[in-house]
Amino acid sequence: MNLFVPKRAFFEPQALEYPLGKELYGKLEAMGVPIKLTGSHNRVTGLPGKTPQEAFREAKRTMAIGVRKSTDFASCKPSAHYQLPLNTSCPSMCEYCYLATTLGKKPYIRVYVNIEEIFSQAESYMKARAPELTWFEGAATSDPIPTEYLTGLLFKTIEFFGRHELGRFRFVTKHDQVDTLLRARHNGHTRFRFSLNAAAIIEKYEHATSSMAERVGAAAKVAKAGYPLGFIIAPIFYFPGWQDEYGKLLEALDRQLPNDARSDLTFELISHRFTKRAKSNILDLFPETTLPLEESERKYKYGQFGYGKYIYQPEVMAEIKEFMEFKLSSIFSQAKIEYFV
Repeated sequence: MNLFVPKRAFFEPQALEYPLGKELYGKLEAMGVPIKLTGSHNRVTGLPGKTPQEAFREAKRTMAIGVRKSTDFASCKPSAHYQLPLNTSCPSMCEYCYLATTLGKKPYIRVYVNIEEIFSQAESYMKARAPELTWFEGAATSDPIPTEYLTGLLFKTIEFFGRHELGRFRFVTKHDQVDTLLRARHNGHTRFRFSLNAAAIIEKYEHATSSMAERVGAAAKVAKAGYPLGFIIAPIFYFPGWQDEYGKLLEALDRQLPNDARSDLTFELISHRFTKRAKSNILDLFPETTLPLEESERKYKYGQFGYGKYIYQPEVMAEIKEFMEFKLSSIFSQAKIEYFV
């Protein structure tokens, strides 16, 4: 798919004191992207949009370049020990995305330029946990691939962890622009993951993302570059013909993944769920959505953070779990299913 080109950019003045900040300013200026200064990358105001839908679309085309001031990394259980803050949000517009709730209705894209300071903090966490490995997640609140051609942050991060025996990095993407990362010296210390879904679901709900075929093709490239590979299949929907659709997805992977990539392969399986707040935001941003959001058809499950979510009924969950585990064990017998929820 086409490269993401921001419609506008905002810079914190302090960001221009860093090499990456200066580099990004020059690149965006040369691309003809309008640039303004802002006091904080967390308070970008005055974006256009008369309706929630318009404001959302405009925010998704807006970049804010700043300095990550907090020295603490958020925890990222169960997938990693810590979040590694490279950027926040992404230009994709998936109708079900949880970031529409956590980031509000103007989820503009934030990029952090003080990468060496971020690496220094990561090293302190690694030293504190030594001699155990410390895992860092690079896509907890973002998809870092669409802006990688501008920032080079993933390449730098992959090579940083490639040099550290006690640190491991993982991230996930719905995009296929991976070519610049294929030559990175990762030393097997980065697990490169792709978020996948049935082709019909991607086409219907995952706007401004790469297609299923494009993601599978990119995964094959990444596997040939020697990266440990992983897949998140999420959210898994229960609909007429769902077994056939998800079966085709796994068969497409089977056709393209080289054999030597299958001995260290992980899958994370997440069924569709939603909260009341998420449902409200989804209906504001995508009023014509056909997402299955009927609460009476779901089971309400209380969560550990004080709020609950609507998940599929137990018999549906069991059917999805049985099918996905059977197909994966049949096709990728050596793969590890990290969890099903």
